[in-house]
Amino acid sequence: MDQLFAQGSVSSSDDRTRDQIVSKIYETSNAITSDVLTFDQQDRFQRSEKIDKILTSPIWGFPIMLAILGLIFYLTIAGANVPSSMLATFFSTIEGYITAAFNAVNAPDWLHGVLVLGLYRGTSWVISVMLPPMAIFFPVFALLENYGYLPRVAFNMDRLFKRAGAHGKQSLTMAMGFGCNAAAIMSTRIIESPRERMLAILTNNFVPCNGRWPTIILMASLFMAASYTGGTATLVTAATVMGIVLFGIVVTLSVSWILSKTALKGVPTHYTLELPPYRKPQFWNTIVRATLDKSLFVLKRAIIIAAPAGVLTWVFANIYIGDTSILMYVVNFLDPFAQLLGLDGFILMAFILGLPANEIVLPILLMGYLSTGAMLEVENLNSLKNIFIDNGWTWLTALNVMLFSLLHYPCGTTLVNIYKETKSAKWTFLSFLIPTLIAVGVTFIIAQIVRGLGLV
Repeated sequence: MDQLFAQGSVSSSDDRTRDQIVSKIYETSNAITSDVLTFDQQDRFQRSEKIDKILTSPIWGFPIMLAILGLIFYLTIAGANVPSSMLATFFSTIEGYITAAFNAVNAPDWLHGVLVLGLYRGTSWVISVMLPPMAIFFPVFALLENYGYLPRVAFNMDRLFKRAGAHGKQSLTMAMGFGCNAAAIMSTRIIESPRERMLAILTNNFVPCNGRWPTIILMASLFMAASYTGGTATLVTAATVMGIVLFGIVVTLSVSWILSKTALKGVPTHYTLELPPYRKPQFWNTIVRATLDKSLFVLKRAIIIAAPAGVLTWVFANIYIGDTSILMYVVNFLDPFAQLLGLDGFILMAFILGLPANEIVLPILLMGYLSTGAMLEVENLNSLKNIFIDNGWTWLTALNVMLFSLLHYPCGTTLVNIYKETKSAKWTFLSFLIPTLIAVGVTFIIAQIVRGLGLV
C-alpha cells in the first residue's frame, strides 16, 4: 500500500497527539496489509516508498522542492529568450506590411495609430512575451503533476500551513495559483471548512500567476542579472525569480497566521491526505494538453483584454487638453505618491489600467513612456532596458516593480470569481484591499530604507 498521510491543521496543543495517532494508524494498516496482501511488483512498491522517504523528508523535502522549482524557472527563462525574440521579429515584419497597406490606401494617421500602434503592437507584445515562457512552464508543471509529485509538495507544505492556522489543502490551491489565480480561487472548494477556505481565498493572490511572470522575469533579466552574461545571467535571473516567489509564500503564511488570530478565528480542522502512487507521465499527451488547455487559453484571454487596453492607452496618450495629454494628467497626478514607493506615475498608471489582466501591465507601461503613445518596437533587451533607464529607472525601481506585481490586488477576473465563490461584497473588497495595502507598505519600506542608506 503505497500511501503516506499528511497531518492537517490542528491546534498547537494537539499537534503531537495528532501526529502520533496518524503515525500509529499508518503503521498498523501497513502491518495488516503486509500480512494479507501479496504484491506482484514488490520492487516497484519498495522503490516508491524509498523515494517518498526522501521527497517527504523533514530534512530533504524542502531543499529538493526548491531545487525543482529553481530548475523549472531556469528552463523557462533559458528556453523562452530565443522564441520570444523570433516572435518579436516576426510581428515587426508583419507590421511593416500592414503599415504599407495603410499608406497605400491613404488611411488617416489616427486610424493607423489606433489599429496598428495601439491594437496590433499591444497584442503582438503580449503574444511574443507571454507565449514562450507559458509554453515551457505549464507543460513542465503538468508533468510533475502527472508524475505524482505535487501531492508530495502539499505534504511538505502542510507542515507550514498548519503552523499558520490554515488548512493543508491550501498548498494545492496555491500551486494552482502559479498558473492562474482565478482558477485557484475556484479550487478552494476542496477545503470543507468555510473559515479556512476564506483564508485560502484571501491569500492565494500572493503567488505569481501567468500574467505576472513576464514582468518578474523581465525585470530580473534586465536589472538583477545585468552584470552577468550567458548561463550565469540565466542562473541569477532564475535565483531572483525564485527569491520573489519564496517571499510571496512567506507573505501568504504570514497573512494566514494574522487572519487566523484576528478576523478569521475559529477551531482549526485536520485532514488526511492519501498520496497517490507515482505514475509514468504521459509525456506527449501532457505537453499537448497543458499547451492547449492552459497556455493558449490564458493567451487568448490576455489578447482579448490587451487589445482594447492598447487602444485605450493610445487614445489617452493622443488626446490633448491644452498642451498636455490625458495620459500625462493621470501620470502627473499619480507621480508624487508613486515616488514614495520607489516607482513613478507611469508605473502606477500601468498597474491601475492593468486591473482587467496582469498581462497588459508591461505593454501599457511601455506605451506610456513613448511621447507619441505608441507601443515601442523593441529590437532586443538592451534597447528595452535603455527605455527604462532613460525614464529614471534604477535597480530599486525594478525590484519594487517585481514586488508590487507580486503583491498587489488580484486581476478583474479573479475578483469576479471571488465574489461568485463568497457571494459577499465585503470579502471581495477585502481580497482587493489587503494585498493592495501590503504591496504599498512593502515597496514604501524598501524604498525608504534603500534611499536612507544611500544605495541608489
